[in-house]
Amino acid sequence: MSNWVKICTQSDAPSAGSVGEYVAGGVDICLANADGKLSAVDNWCPHRRGPLGQGWLEDGKVVCPWHAWGFNLTTGDCPEEHSKVAVFALKLEGEDILVDIA
Repeated sequence: MSNWVKICTQSDAPSAGSVGEYVAGGVDICLANADGKLSAVDNWCPHRRGPLGQGWLEDGKVVCPWHAWGFNLTTGDCPEEHSKVAVFALKLEGEDILVDIA
């Protein structure tokens, strides 16, 4: 069952090549803009709970600023460290960006 909530407006989303931290429906989310495509993953790195939304993008991954673990924006996988973060679906409604936190 879907639970779509507003995460931000398009004008408040990260610019191309950057990430940001957002809260939607009480869930901390890293919103990434990789080459103009928005992706949403859990904001907390499972290693030491580093804030992914304060990291950077590299080769289709968001990289944790604390220990440089990289998580694929499509799958959430970090195969080098046998770890994973949740990936959230996004959709646009007018100017609003919605995330499915179900």
